[in-house]
Amino acid sequence: ERDSDYVEVDGSSPSTPTIVDIFEPAKIMAPISTVDILLRLIVAGVLSAIIGWEREYRHRPAGIRTNAIAGMATALLTIISVNIASMGENVDISRIAANILVGIGFIGAGAIIQSRGIVKGLTTAASIWMVAGIGMASGLGMFNAAIIATILVLVILVALRNIQIEEEDTHHSEGKEESFRK
Repeated sequence: ERDSDYVEVDGSSPSTPTIVDIFEPAKIMAPISTVDILLRLIVAGVLSAIIGWEREYRHRPAGIRTNAIAGMATALLTIISVNIASMGENVDISRIAANILVGIGFIGAGAIIQSRGIVKGLTTAASIWMVAGIGMASGLGMFNAAIIATILVLVILVALRNIQIEEEDTHHSEGKEESFRK
């Protein structure tokens, strides 16, 4: 049978959602209260500062303040995007989130240094990017995701710190083994 043979209770023809309908942003969102904003910013700042503490303890460039500010900034931008959407504007908050991550990518790129054939700062750049995700999760009120992500990042930064990978050096004909510390 054809779809046109069916009729909704109100007499209209049923509509099958299209791909555009599925990915269209939600039109009705409640604004985030002042108390919730404060809570979300504090959670983002504290969780991000914990990661920053580990980076600072290891004498890495992005420490407590940098990570806390990056986490709170991404939480704030996420909160702003949700509140803009709650004003009835046709706003796709996922686009705002994507642009937040692009901006954080530039900050992370600044943490990466190449000197004498050695690349440093990749872990710091990755942790800043992860802090942005933690901030976004906090900004959306997804505290369970933010806390779990913080714990997992700390496990990676602390527990896997001393694991070394032996690779064959392809740049030298002697075939010496080199250790890389991440």
